[in-house]
Amino acid sequence: MNCNNCNQELTSKYCPECGQPAELKRINGHYIIHEIEHVLHFERGILFTVKELLVNPGKNIRDYFTQNRTRLVKPVIFIIVTSLIYTILNNFFNLEDGYVKYQGAQNDTTSIIVKWLQGHYGYANILMGVLIAMWLKIFFKKSSYNFYEILIMLCFVLGMAMLIFSVFVIIEGVTHFKIMTFAGAVGILYSSWAVGHFFNKGKVMSYIKALGAYLLGMIFFWVIPVVIGILIDLVNKN
Repeated sequence: MNCNNCNQELTSKYCPECGQPAELKRINGHYIIHEIEHVLHFERGILFTVKELLVNPGKNIRDYFTQNRTRLVKPVIFIIVTSLIYTILNNFFNLEDGYVKYQGAQNDTTSIIVKWLQGHYGYANILMGVLIAMWLKIFFKKSSYNFYEILIMLCFVLGMAMLIFSVFVIIEGVTHFKIMTFAGAVGILYSSWAVGHFFNKGKVMSYIKALGAYLLGMIFFWVIPVVIGILIDLVNKN
């Protein structure tokens, strides 16, 4: 009997070449639950990941790079899931503006782009992370971390920021106090602290650079769609 995946001869319950089971189990309710757990990495501790990123983000992310990549939730999955949590809560409580506000005509291209970004925070955060990572690479040019490592670090940090926003969404949704602007400030402070903690927790300048890179990345992220929207509208008018 050969493996259905790589055609290697089977001598046990699992293929010695690719590791696939000799016989696949039938899909049932247990299979679905296991797949959800696997995607979200509950069995590897999503709550543990949140706790570690709140208490000691710098060390835990550095350890993820150099020592152990099984203790924390996979970073890209983490930011997508946390962004989804924020989006679901924001829609559930019907908070129109969230923590980002844009005032413009309802039918202009910029409004359409911004509305799409606000409806897809998972992708939006990754895109914003790219811009923040570029500024961090400039500000921490002496650091040994490459651009991709910085981007992965930001997936953890921005994912935690989305959870912070989610907590404020629940509070505003229940109490009806307008606090999402304050939530934005808390998210920026946490992100700056976590990034500074990652690069060099013992230097004040590390946190200042982190704050500057975050603000510049965020500003460029929201300026770019405005510029693109204006250019598209100008071209369409002509």
